[in-house]
Amino acid sequence: MREPRRLLPLLLLAALASPACRREAKVPAGQRYPLEGKVVLVDEAGRSVTIAHGDVPGFMPAMTMPFVVLESDAALLHHVGPGDAITATLVALDSRYWLEDLVVVTKGTPDPNATAGPRAREPQPGDAVPDTALVDQDGRRLRLADLRGKAVAVTFVFTRCPMPDFCPLLMKKFAAAQVLLLKDPGLAARTRLLTISFDPAHDTPDVLRAFGKPFQKTSPPFEYWSLATGKPEAIRALGGALGLDYVEESRSFTHNLRTAVLDPEGKLRRLFRGNDWTPEDLVAELAGGA
Repeated sequence: MREPRRLLPLLLLAALASPACRREAKVPAGQRYPLEGKVVLVDEAGRSVTIAHGDVPGFMPAMTMPFVVLESDAALLHHVGPGDAITATLVALDSRYWLEDLVVVTKGTPDPNATAGPRAREPQPGDAVPDTALVDQDGRRLRLADLRGKAVAVTFVFTRCPMPDFCPLLMKKFAAAQVLLLKDPGLAARTRLLTISFDPAHDTPDVLRAFGKPFQKTSPPFEYWSLATGKPEAIRALGGALGLDYVEESRSFTHNLRTAVLDPEGKLRRLFRGNDWTPEDLVAELAGGA
């Protein structure tokens, strides 16, 4: 009767060593979601596919957005084209997400009337940034001109963003940068952080305050890092000057990521595109411009 007891740990170890079990241990079932949609664009070099997808229950609403596949699955994109109806599994792990099990259900054809929009001028260091009128998390009026004399880092989010490596990741990076900046009282006195929501209909001052308070490291909160929003046309003008693109779709937004460092005169010093910058990068730019 003792022999089965000694064999049980060995059997468990053997099960855990199988590829299927290792995969499930790394990515829990609750972080794997079925996805269906239509392909809009394929970028094989970037291992990316843009999909207009339906609701992903328990994770995100219907929208159009790009997804990546792992390098081991890159060959799947050879057989995928615009207009194809697909199914896939969306995997979300920490601040990363990707597609697996990508299958073309029905081959399609791209929209012959679809045309690329005009390419906007890329923002350049030294560009003037619009002095936008905003409202902060306390309902107080705030203009970018109020921050003149300080180097300011500005980024854009919406509080309902479901993708962990989009808005939530930007908030985490600003929080980490905040900690570094506050360690140097002199540098902190010459710099500020500002996060702007492009979803003013939902992100009211009360929503912004509740959303931003857990990230604050000052007492009282929001003394150093403000959250704000404003009229849609004002946010659109400011975002456009910094290369921000966003489109509201089915209770959510498709958007890119832009984080700007403004010098004390309110001009663009550095524009970070995407999310591959570090809090240390941001601090260095602020320190160099303060």
